[in-house]
Amino acid sequence: MNLKPETLQQIDEVITHYPQKRSATLPLLHLIQEDVGHLPAGTTEWVAEKLGIEPINVYEVITFYPMFRQQPIGRRHIRVCRTLSCALTGGYKTCDTLKQEFNTGLNEISPDGEVTIEFVECLASCGTGPVVMVDDQLHEKVDCAKAKAIAAQIKAEATQR
Repeated sequence: MNLKPETLQQIDEVITHYPQKRSATLPLLHLIQEDVGHLPAGTTEWVAEKLGIEPINVYEVITFYPMFRQQPIGRRHIRVCRTLSCALTGGYKTCDTLKQEFNTGLNEISPDGEVTIEFVECLASCGTGPVVMVDDQLHEKVDCAKAKAIAAQIKAEATQR
Protein backbone atom coordinates (compact mmCIF):
# COMPACT_ATOMS: atom_id res chain seq x y z
CA MET A 1 0.00 0.00 0.00
CA ASN A 2 1.35 3.40 -1.00
CA LEU A 3 0.71 5.58 2.06
CA LYS A 4 2.47 8.70 3.29
CA PRO A 5 5.11 8.04 5.96
CA GLU A 6 3.05 10.10 8.44
CA THR A 7 0.02 7.88 7.83
CA LEU A 8 2.06 4.72 8.35
CA GLN A 9 3.37 6.19 11.59
CA GLN A 10 -0.17 7.07 12.72
CA ILE A 11 -1.35 3.56 11.89
CA ASP A 12 1.38 1.98 14.02
CA GLU A 13 0.56 4.40 16.85
CA VAL A 14 -3.20 3.77 16.71
CA ILE A 15 -2.78 0.01 16.93
CA THR A 16 -1.02 0.38 20.30
CA HIS A 17 -4.16 1.95 21.81
CA TYR A 18 -6.16 -1.26 21.55
CA PRO A 19 -5.71 -4.38 23.70
CA GLN A 20 -6.94 -6.45 20.74
CA LYS A 21 -5.45 -5.34 17.41
CA ARG A 22 -8.68 -6.11 15.51
CA SER A 23 -10.34 -3.22 17.35
CA ALA A 24 -8.18 -0.81 15.34
CA THR A 25 -9.91 -1.78 12.07
CA LEU A 26 -12.16 1.31 11.87
CA PRO A 27 -9.44 3.84 12.74
CA LEU A 28 -7.03 2.28 10.23
CA LEU A 29 -9.62 2.42 7.45
CA HIS A 30 -10.32 6.08 8.26
CA LEU A 31 -6.60 6.91 8.16
CA ILE A 32 -6.14 5.16 4.81
CA GLN A 33 -9.16 6.86 3.27
CA GLU A 34 -8.02 10.23 4.59
CA ASP A 35 -4.61 9.73 2.99
CA VAL A 36 -5.67 8.22 -0.35
CA GLY A 37 -9.21 9.61 -0.72
CA HIS A 38 -10.79 6.17 -0.88
CA LEU A 39 -9.97 2.58 0.07
CA PRO A 40 -8.04 1.26 -2.94
CA ALA A 41 -7.78 -2.35 -4.03
CA GLY A 42 -5.61 -4.29 -1.62
CA THR A 43 -6.73 -2.34 1.46
CA THR A 44 -8.66 -5.29 2.86
CA GLU A 45 -5.69 -7.63 2.71
CA TRP A 46 -3.18 -5.02 3.91
CA VAL A 47 -5.23 -4.08 7.00
CA ALA A 48 -5.99 -7.74 7.75
CA GLU A 49 -2.30 -8.61 7.66
CA LYS A 50 -1.40 -5.56 9.77
CA LEU A 51 -3.95 -6.57 12.43
CA GLY A 52 -3.50 -10.34 12.25
CA ILE A 53 -7.11 -11.02 11.23
CA GLU A 54 -8.84 -12.53 8.22
CA PRO A 55 -9.53 -10.29 5.21
CA ILE A 56 -13.26 -11.04 5.44
CA ASN A 57 -13.32 -9.34 8.85
CA VAL A 58 -12.01 -6.10 7.28
CA TYR A 59 -14.27 -6.44 4.23
CA GLU A 60 -17.32 -6.74 6.50
CA VAL A 61 -16.46 -3.39 8.09
CA ILE A 62 -15.79 -1.67 4.75
CA THR A 63 -19.07 -2.79 3.26
CA PHE A 64 -21.15 -2.17 6.40
CA TYR A 65 -20.29 1.50 6.88
CA PRO A 66 -21.42 3.83 4.08
CA MET A 67 -18.70 6.41 4.79
CA PHE A 68 -16.05 4.13 3.32
CA ARG A 69 -15.50 4.61 -0.39
CA GLN A 70 -14.00 1.86 -2.51
CA GLN A 71 -13.75 4.06 -5.60
CA PRO A 72 -12.13 7.47 -6.13
CA ILE A 73 -14.33 10.55 -5.94
CA GLY A 74 -14.05 14.08 -7.32
CA ARG A 75 -11.96 16.76 -5.63
CA ARG A 76 -15.11 17.96 -3.83
CA HIS A 77 -17.60 15.63 -2.16
CA ILE A 78 -21.21 16.81 -2.20
CA ARG A 79 -23.71 14.89 -0.07
CA VAL A 80 -27.42 15.63 -0.31
CA CYS A 81 -29.76 14.33 2.39
CA ARG A 82 -32.61 12.17 1.13
CA THR A 83 -34.40 11.32 4.39
CA LEU A 84 -38.04 12.18 4.90
CA SER A 85 -37.74 15.68 6.32
CA CYS A 86 -35.32 16.76 3.57
CA ALA A 87 -37.33 14.95 0.89
CA LEU A 88 -40.49 16.77 1.96
CA THR A 89 -38.76 20.15 1.78
CA GLY A 90 -37.28 19.61 -1.69
CA GLY A 91 -34.18 17.46 -1.28
CA TYR A 92 -34.81 15.52 -4.50
CA LYS A 93 -35.08 18.74 -6.51
CA THR A 94 -31.94 20.06 -4.85
CA CYS A 95 -30.08 16.90 -5.79
CA ASP A 96 -31.34 17.07 -9.38
CA THR A 97 -30.23 20.70 -9.63
CA LEU A 98 -26.70 19.84 -8.46
CA LYS A 99 -26.49 16.92 -10.90
CA GLN A 100 -27.52 19.28 -13.73
CA GLU A 101 -25.10 22.01 -12.66
CA PHE A 102 -22.16 19.60 -12.72
CA ASN A 103 -23.39 17.46 -15.63
CA THR A 104 -23.00 14.26 -13.65
CA GLY A 105 -24.94 11.41 -12.12
CA LEU A 106 -24.97 10.16 -8.56
CA ASN A 107 -21.77 8.57 -7.27
CA GLU A 108 -19.87 9.53 -10.41
CA ILE A 109 -16.99 11.92 -10.87
CA SER A 110 -18.11 14.97 -12.84
CA PRO A 111 -16.52 15.36 -16.31
CA ASP A 112 -14.21 18.09 -15.01
CA GLY A 113 -13.12 15.88 -12.09
CA GLU A 114 -14.36 18.46 -9.63
CA VAL A 115 -17.23 16.78 -7.75
CA THR A 116 -18.95 13.59 -6.79
CA ILE A 117 -22.57 13.92 -5.69
CA GLU A 118 -23.96 11.38 -3.28
CA PHE A 119 -27.55 11.02 -2.07
CA VAL A 120 -27.17 10.05 1.61
CA GLU A 121 -29.48 8.85 4.31
CA CYS A 122 -29.18 11.57 6.97
CA LEU A 123 -27.00 14.58 7.67
CA ALA A 124 -28.55 15.17 11.12
CA SER A 125 -30.11 18.57 10.50
CA CYS A 126 -33.73 17.57 10.01
CA GLY A 127 -35.22 20.92 11.00
CA THR A 128 -33.30 22.85 8.35
CA GLY A 129 -33.83 20.72 5.26
CA PRO A 130 -33.02 20.21 2.62
CA VAL A 131 -29.41 20.00 3.73
CA VAL A 132 -26.28 19.57 1.64
CA MET A 133 -22.78 18.87 2.87
CA VAL A 134 -19.89 20.01 0.70
CA ASP A 135 -16.78 18.26 1.99
CA ASP A 136 -17.24 18.98 5.73
CA GLN A 137 -19.33 22.15 5.48
CA LEU A 138 -23.09 21.86 6.08
CA HIS A 139 -25.48 24.03 4.06
CA GLU A 140 -29.04 24.33 5.32
CA LYS A 141 -32.35 25.10 3.57
CA VAL A 142 -30.80 24.46 0.16
CA ASP A 143 -33.48 25.09 -2.45
CA CYS A 144 -32.71 25.02 -6.17
CA ALA A 145 -31.48 28.64 -6.22
CA LYS A 146 -29.13 28.04 -3.30
CA ALA A 147 -27.93 24.80 -4.94
CA LYS A 148 -27.04 26.78 -8.07
CA ALA A 149 -25.16 29.33 -5.93
CA ILE A 150 -23.21 26.55 -4.20
CA ALA A 151 -22.36 25.05 -7.60
CA ALA A 152 -21.22 28.44 -8.89
CA GLN A 153 -18.97 28.90 -5.87
CA ILE A 154 -17.40 25.45 -6.31
CA LYS A 155 -16.80 26.17 -10.01
CA ALA A 156 -15.26 29.56 -9.20
CA GLU A 157 -12.95 28.04 -6.61
CA ALA A 158 -11.90 25.38 -9.13
CA THR A 159 -10.83 27.99 -11.67
CA GLN A 160 -8.70 29.77 -9.04
CA ARG A 161 -6.46 26.71 -8.58
